[in-house]
Amino acid sequence: MPPTATDYDSLIRRLRDLEDKEALRALMIQGWRALDRKDWQTWIACWADDAVLEFGPWEQIHGKDAVRATVEAAESPYPSMQHHLLNMHFDIDGDRATGIGYMWFVAVTEAGKTSSPYAMGGPYDWEFRRGPDGWLLTRQRLGVRWTQGEDALKAFE
Repeated sequence: MPPTATDYDSLIRRLRDLEDKEALRALMIQGWRALDRKDWQTWIACWADDAVLEFGPWEQIHGKDAVRATVEAAESPYPSMQHHLLNMHFDIDGDRATGIGYMWFVAVTEAGKTSSPYAMGGPYDWEFRRGPDGWLLTRQRLGVRWTQGEDALKAFE
């Protein structure tokens, strides 16, 4: 029996959902790899102008410019960093989406002392909005569940 119009409509919806989820995953990976390179412009391009960042030790940060300034000030002093995004999952609802994942942040706190990095981890909770140029991050909540080593720079207090 040949496929029906309903079959094709279902296939198109499922394909669109997969494409959206992959676009969100790519957005997050591109942005967070940019953090590792301290490419603040590429990273902040992933955020909407009216974005909100909620991070355990900090208060809510409102607006793209304030988010960039806060994170850049905190992370710039680290000689090197790696932001790992783990177990990402996204749910799409039209031009809105939500996501969850885990953070594993590892940073060298002093040049030449790569054998004793500082690390922390916890859950991410994201909200996104699709605009004319694609998906953007509108809200990020990040909780710290564990730390390892000493953060000699005290950037996240």
